[in-house]
Amino acid sequence: MKRKKAKVLREDCVACGACVKVCPVDAITVYKGIFAEVDPIMCIGCTKCATICPASAITMEIPEWA
Repeated sequence: MKRKKAKVLREDCVACGACVKVCPVDAITVYKGIFAEVDPIMCIGCTKCATICPASAITMEIPEWA
């Protein structure tokens, strides 16, 4: 079974860092205060980041490589 991973919609991200704070495996980084990015290898698909994102900029998707 393929597991969904978090994906940041860069155009919607406000780089607030809320997702970084709730990620239990440190899979998210905010780049230069512009947008967040998720490491799909590290992401465990817990949905905490998508739930807390104030801009609804994080979706859960099955990666193309999965």
